[in-house]
Amino acid sequence: MGLLDLFITAVALSMDAFAVAVSKGLSVRRVRLKHGLITGAYFGGFQALMPLLGFFLASSFAEYIRRFDHWIAFGLLALIGANMLREALSGEDEEMNDSFSFKTMLPLAVATSIDALATGVSFAVTDTNIWLAIALVGATTFALSAAGVKIGNVFGAKYRSGAELAGGLILILMGAKILIEHLTGAA
Repeated sequence: MGLLDLFITAVALSMDAFAVAVSKGLSVRRVRLKHGLITGAYFGGFQALMPLLGFFLASSFAEYIRRFDHWIAFGLLALIGANMLREALSGEDEEMNDSFSFKTMLPLAVATSIDALATGVSFAVTDTNIWLAIALVGATTFALSAAGVKIGNVFGAKYRSGAELAGGLILILMGAKILIEHLTGAA
């Protein structure tokens, strides 16, 4: 994946975290800088860690799957994207508590980064520079999550489902791009 593709993937992966950060912003009466920094650190950290784990898991068996790796990358990204679309279109709003404690933030960070684990597998099968990828994913998620807390506090739930919808569509399109490039020999 090139730099632009990595950045687009990083933005798409961060949309779940952004949506939850918006909800966290809705949950507090007065947002402080520490709320954004805590949220950004948890979400950005886990969004960087999970693709690294997926990458190393997939790298150990990558030589056995080279013939169909493009289908794996497409399938994973399409599945993650479809799940994000389903969540965005379901219209269900989860109640968010106003705590920024370890006990509250850890499960949210893990839940919003599971898709990044699968994306790490696709990074391995597409020979992506994993260090650049995790730096971009982590930094992008940190920035968008920190901003999401403030945006949620100021603007309300208006942008939550739109962010998930956009993220899902982008991931599906990135998977399709990988598949098309492989099938047409443009990679």
